[in-house]
Amino acid sequence: MFTNILKNLSSTINYINKIAGFICALLVVLMSLNVFLVVVLRYLFGISFIWMQETYVWMHAYIFMLGAGFTYLNDDHVRIDIIYRSSSKLYKALVDSIGIIFLLLPFLYIIWNFSYPFVYKSWQMNEISREAGGLSMLYLLKLAILIFVILLSIQAIAKIINNFINIIQK
Repeated sequence: MFTNILKNLSSTINYINKIAGFICALLVVLMSLNVFLVVVLRYLFGISFIWMQETYVWMHAYIFMLGAGFTYLNDDHVRIDIIYRSSSKLYKALVDSIGIIFLLLPFLYIIWNFSYPFVYKSWQMNEISREAGGLSMLYLLKLAILIFVILLSIQAIAKIINNFINIIQK
């Protein structure tokens, strides 16, 4: 019963990060089209829009920030696995859980603590781009930092849940 609740919670978290991954894939396509259009307009027609250039920079930032949880979901993150690769599932679950609890979650907490006031201040002052003709709502770009922390944190929790289930089933 309890493990079913945990599995459902983990599945829900995984689904959230799968949606984030889908959004990232869409943003990659849109960003590529935007960059292509910027280059064509600039070099063929001599037309340049700062807001278009900032748009693909923003999309690029969101791809990395939204994609972190999705990358972690799929175990596509960077790992040096000389010993880990050939280890048992129980060992992997223990090492992963210890790493999440003592390294990843504290790191994400620090990021949240330092970035929340930064993002909050940006929202309060309705911060805009410093470039003439740039995008307004710069706080939306800065919000990506907090979204990164949330998505990666909940995915870390899902990993802990899955590791816990693997450990108790042994």
